[in-house]
Amino acid sequence: MGPHLPKVIAEYFETDRTGSAEDVAALFTEDAVVRDEKRTHVGRDAIREWKANASSEYNYTTEPFAIADSAGRKVVTSRLVGDFPGSPVDLRYFFVLDGDRIANLEIVP
Repeated sequence: MGPHLPKVIAEYFETDRTGSAEDVAALFTEDAVVRDEKRTHVGRDAIREWKANASSEYNYTTEPFAIADSAGRKVVTSRLVGDFPGSPVDLRYFFVLDGDRIANLEIVP
């Protein structure tokens, strides 16, 4: 059993496992920003494209195992296991929420 996550963050990880890139993008605000692998994606269309590319490039699973607060952000640490170079790896997901949506997400090792 993992940590108790805020609803939209739990939905993010669940939708990443079971949903489409469109479903993942719908969890973000219209003008949300995602930073991953030193690239920045702004807006739902860019986030949908980012997720579609990431999901088609590698097979992976992610298991959140810790959550903390830092400077107004929810920091979720998760183990990512898959067929990508360097697997497995623990990543930190820095979420900024806006109501029931994600306004900002930064993913770093």
